Amino acid sequence: MAAKPRQPEANLAAFEEAAALEVRYGEAGPAEIIARAVERFGIADIAAISSFGADSAVLLDMIARVDRDLPVIFLDTGKHFGETLEYRDRLVADLGFSDIRVVRPKGDAVLDADPDGNLHKTDTESCCAVRKVEPMARAVAPFRAWFTGRKRFQAATRQAMPAFEAVGERLRINPLAKWGTSELADYMRRHELRENPLVAYGYLSVGCFPCTEPVASGGDARSGRWAGRTKTECGIHLAGVEAGLAASAA
Repeated sequence: MAAKPRQPEANLAAFEEAAALEVRYGEAGPAEIIARAVERFGIADIAAISSFGADSAVLLDMIARVDRDLPVIFLDTGKHFGETLEYRDRLVADLGFSDIRVVRPKGDAVLDADPDGNLHKTDTESCCAVRKVEPMARAVAPFRAWFTGRKRFQAATRQAMPAFEAVGERLRINPLAKWGTSELADYMRRHELRENPLVAYGYLSVGCFPCTEPVASGGDARSGRWAGRTKTECGIHLAGVEAGLAASAA
């Protein structure tokens, strides 16, 4: 039997660090997870990824209470709802963030792969690869870790998601992993946070407008994304970003 390939030392170190942090803080509340991560990495080495979607205000408010200078990355795919872009600007003003970094797909890559803007109709994987995965890998490359707002309840693919996980040499941190809809709604109410206006129309997970629909009654929060297709993730939280990071470092 062939031996398993050895994991690169840096990747193994990240895996061990994520495992140790999960043991120590994985069951802590989101605010403590955020505070401990910022304490460990410092704002020069950690960022937050936000879609400014249905419940993004919760994570962002928690981060703002720790440090408003922490970088917040927004991926502008060129296919966002106008409501999302307006919401982003208003929520940033509400919370007082000072370092919003907007990352976009490479213009030549979009022209080559999607010259007429209709790639999403025929090949959603390729569309996400050029508009989301590559720019996101580029955006997180300068950091040692980043926060996401992913939750376990959102989809079957996320049910076993830890609070801390390794992505190549880096760590991805999911402070809200174990929270459900009731905790999110309660936090939004208690802190009087601004809500993405699309939520009122049934958009419980907000992505690019061509591939997002209101959630049908009884559907999970992400069932309106790529509705009617087998696709459940855009790729920025899967192996695509890790591969992109490895390619950029080569």
